[in-house]
Amino acid sequence: MDFEKRLEKAVERGRLASAQNAANEAKQLLNEEEIKRLHSQCRLELSDYIESCLQKLPRHFPGYQFQSVVSERGWGAAVSRDDLRLKGRGQRDSQYSRLEIVVRPLSKYHVLEISAKGTINNKETFDRTHYELLSDADITSFKDMIDLWVLEYAELYARKN
Repeated sequence: MDFEKRLEKAVERGRLASAQNAANEAKQLLNEEEIKRLHSQCRLELSDYIESCLQKLPRHFPGYQFQSVVSERGWGAAVSRDDLRLKGRGQRDSQYSRLEIVVRPLSKYHVLEISAKGTINNKETFDRTHYELLSDADITSFKDMIDLWVLEYAELYARKN
């Protein structure tokens, strides 16, 4: 094969590789958009579920205030309360309790992640995280984890008060 034919084939291979790279980049961009859409869908469902669970706590523990959470840490809800306790001789003791559960923002690792922080009477009682790859995420397991965390917090609060 002479040089001219080899040169033409090399140019053709380069163009094919370039077209393949462009197709791969377009596919990757589509995948990124699909991943963002899937995360948003899961986030909406889970944040609604978190709100519905946490709104039930004040019914059992009057004094808790409910609030939706939208921050750089994520989307979800929190309940909190401030208690003022009087000690002997007019001394006061302020006790703060809070439970916050959020769905974390999408990260470069493409995971669906929820986290919870619980404080009872000024002491952090737990700090939990649960995550799965977004492509493998099972919403039911996340809802079960949220249930477990809310129940655990309620039991701890009832025990300490």
